[in-house]
Amino acid sequence: MNEDFPLKEETYRILGACFEVYNEMGRGFLEPVYQECLELELQLQEIPFESQVTLELEYKAHKLKKRYQPDLICFENVVVEIKAASRLATEHEAQLLNYMNAGGVRGRIAH
Repeated sequence: MNEDFPLKEETYRILGACFEVYNEMGRGFLEPVYQECLELELQLQEIPFESQVTLELEYKAHKLKKRYQPDLICFENVVVEIKAASRLATEHEAQLLNYMNAGGVRGRIAH
């Protein structure tokens, strides 16, 4: 594993699926349309994923009532958030980083 870019191969495959959806659908659709298309593309490319999984959040070792539901989790630990926007804002990046830190992704899936 490359410490500068962990999960490089997995990320490359996910991005390839995203570009395929973009090339097929173009722009202008809402996020749910892109999510459905991406789920189909991930299946076609045999990329393992889970959709809309509920993750528990913790604060100082206390489970919170509020949960986080990422759009997709690929390869068991790559969080994919779909944004239908002309450009990503720093708020989008901060939101994803906070979710990853708070949810811990692996081992904290709520049932």
